Amino acid sequence: MADAVLFEFLHTEMVAELWAPDPDPGSGGKKKSLSVLEGLGFRVGQALGERLPRETPAFREELDALKFLCKDLWAAMFQKHMDGLRTNHQFLAFTCGLLCGALHTLGFQSLVTASVASLPACKFQVVIQKS
Repeated sequence: MADAVLFEFLHTEMVAELWAPDPDPGSGGKKKSLSVLEGLGFRVGQALGERLPRETPAFREELDALKFLCKDLWAAMFQKHMDGLRTNHQFLAFTCGLLCGALHTLGFQSLVTASVASLPACKFQVVIQKS
């Protein structure tokens, strides 16, 4: 439980820092911040994709990789089932990067997008591209 609280504080502060107004309006502003946040999520996803499935044989099917994301990775990050996540929309860039990084480590090229129909709920769409 303490790890979850620490992660939540770190995550909140990271988003707040990257989402703060940029004093240089010509530097890309929010788009650059979202790219940085997504990149951080990608790296965390890669690390978790290497660490979590150690006892699991290689994922050959896309369905097995998606089950891993929904059950193991999501629970390790958010201590919740995937269908129960409620998050601030500013966190979505990190989470999309997280899912994409984990799939990359598992050997799948993917495109992950998020949509917010009504806050605080959101939907993720994961498209795995065949090699």
